[in-house]
Amino acid sequence: MMLGAHMSIAGGIEKSILRGLSIGCEAIQIFTKSTNQWQAKPLTTEGIELFKKHRGISDIFVLGHTSYLINLASPDEDLWLKSVASFITEIERCALLGILYLVAHPGAHVGSGETAGLTRINQGLDRICDATKESKVMVLLETTAGQGSALGFRFEHLKEIIINCKYPARLGVCFDTCHAFAAGYDFRTFNTFEKTFAQFDELVGIEQIKAIHLNDSRGGLASHLDRHEHIGQGRLGLKAFRLLLNDSRFQNLPFLLETPTGKDLKEDVQNLDTVRNLIGSTG
Repeated sequence: MMLGAHMSIAGGIEKSILRGLSIGCEAIQIFTKSTNQWQAKPLTTEGIELFKKHRGISDIFVLGHTSYLINLASPDEDLWLKSVASFITEIERCALLGILYLVAHPGAHVGSGETAGLTRINQGLDRICDATKESKVMVLLETTAGQGSALGFRFEHLKEIIINCKYPARLGVCFDTCHAFAAGYDFRTFNTFEKTFAQFDELVGIEQIKAIHLNDSRGGLASHLDRHEHIGQGRLGLKAFRLLLNDSRFQNLPFLLETPTGKDLKEDVQNLDTVRNLIGSTG
């Protein structure tokens, strides 16, 4: 099992790996560019080489995450086109860095409706995959809380996106614990855990889960509140994480924290300790 957390790329993308290693991460997630602007500062040859060097020495697993500006479900043509172009750039940056998974929120329909929004997402993903046909980078659609008009909060949404994509092999899923719970999927007890993942398996396929975001939830079940909390300190509680971490179907996946953190990463260390103590535990 690969445990880790989202790491900052401040000061150089290669420093994200050093930050992750400093707190014992076996996997990290990063943004490959600034999240608050469309333009991406070009990656330098030195930065790419250092990133690959640190990664090669440590054998750490790295995932990318797209900018939050991207919205493939947008009914606004200009924003949609900018989103598609930015997404393509992010795939290209992942390819340069040797990152094989790029996590992305499916998108928000902004009042146009779920059907129209899902159609736009598929149109966008088809164009993105067409433009990056030779790339080995897989897009991981993240389960969402359903806050606002965000899509991807129902397993049916993920199924529809994947089966309607011209390149289904380029798509997978990142299961976010906070988001799924806030969307209405309960997995706090053995029975509800089994029911939720049986439903996912039937609709999407359990093998489509390629990564897991470990986040407790400040909001309650079906609250649609996208607010992450420290492990065991939210409405999900420790048992849900114990069940997930000890499920043999997920043992080879990267598990990434996106819990609240400060500059010194102390909170990440504490959350990683909590998570590691749950592995093999039957309490």
